[in-house]
Amino acid sequence: MNDVLGYVDQNRARLVELTRELVRRPSENKPPNGSERACQEYIADVLRAAGWNPELYDIREAPGIAEHPIFQPGRDYSGRPNLGTRRAGEGGGRSLLLSGHIDTVPGGTQPWTRAPFGGEMDGNRIYGRGSNDMKAGVAMNLFIAEALSKLGLRLRGDLVFESVIDEEFGGVNGTLAGRLRGFNADAAIISEPSFLRVCPAQRGGRIVHITFRSSGGILTEGKFPDGVIPQLTRFLSALAEFADSRKSKARVHEMYAHHSDPVPVSVTKIFTAPWGTGEPITPPEECRVELYWQLMPGETKEQVEREFFQWLDGVFAVRPQVEMPIRWLPGSAIAKFEPLVTELAACAESVLGTAPPIVGIEGPCDMYVFHQASIPAVLWGPRGSNTHAADEYVEIDSLVDAAKVLLLFVCKWCGVAD
Repeated sequence: MNDVLGYVDQNRARLVELTRELVRRPSENKPPNGSERACQEYIADVLRAAGWNPELYDIREAPGIAEHPIFQPGRDYSGRPNLGTRRAGEGGGRSLLLSGHIDTVPGGTQPWTRAPFGGEMDGNRIYGRGSNDMKAGVAMNLFIAEALSKLGLRLRGDLVFESVIDEEFGGVNGTLAGRLRGFNADAAIISEPSFLRVCPAQRGGRIVHITFRSSGGILTEGKFPDGVIPQLTRFLSALAEFADSRKSKARVHEMYAHHSDPVPVSVTKIFTAPWGTGEPITPPEECRVELYWQLMPGETKEQVEREFFQWLDGVFAVRPQVEMPIRWLPGSAIAKFEPLVTELAACAESVLGTAPPIVGIEGPCDMYVFHQASIPAVLWGPRGSNTHAADEYVEIDSLVDAAKVLLLFVCKWCGVAD
């Protein structure tokens, strides 16, 4: 297998090029819309040149998707194709699916010091929106698909490649469509940025938008008005009780036992009114708060929501307006002793020189869709930072290491014909 690993080193520039080309093609997910087509067409072109036969398809054409219990309606999929393709094996090997989502969160309004879609290189980093989450991972999978042709490797088991749309903002309809369309295998590797850790588990997540309202102005006959500030203060002061309740009641999964806070509770946005002299000077009469908390594998939607509303109703005599803008995202896990986990970890140890951590990743993703479809799946990918923030980047050395491990694993899992 030295030739296989040597190929990655010799073609490091190609892996970097694929990543930069994907970053340079914006594929922002802005529900209900998205702009993934340009990236998907580029990927399809690379695959065709490598001898694959990629299929670009509308996810609404996947059999039974509209009736599926986890399908989420309300998003527009016009001009947003999924991509899937299968390279048939010679026989006698296990099949493997390499999966990744091509959509990214928006560039956002935070100040960037690099062009969000420039794919700029600086030292060991590639910058840009989606560079870490997860265009480097998709580029790695694409690099592997290309490498098999260039190395002349004939696998015994099928290798399946897919690039799905609409994973961000709780969207898993693209991932679901791939399962219903038949792009399945004996196991799956999802190339999220796992920081060179084997991650067989994901946290779940719940987001709520809470709106506080009052009425008034600044000219009154009595005390200066407070607006919604007392409600907001009460909420924030009581939030620690909810966080403590989560810590005490949630059953911590073994893959999160090393975390000091396995079920974090966070305020991610507070909004009252635009800033500046274009706005009147008056206490805010409305305030919106976005609350995000994470869940352990095994927790149910009913259990988690009941716990939240019991706490909220204990804080306020009259419940403020509560909306849930994003679907319920469950936690999910497979066992550490699954062959997919142990064999991938062994490949990583042989390449990296040390055994990789086998842990749960620190957030939700689409892996649970594979698990619910009875497909063992893990997360494996490079290291980066500023994910979903300004100046997002991926580390090139870790991307090269991740690609070496993945190419070696594909050969061992699927088997190489003589």
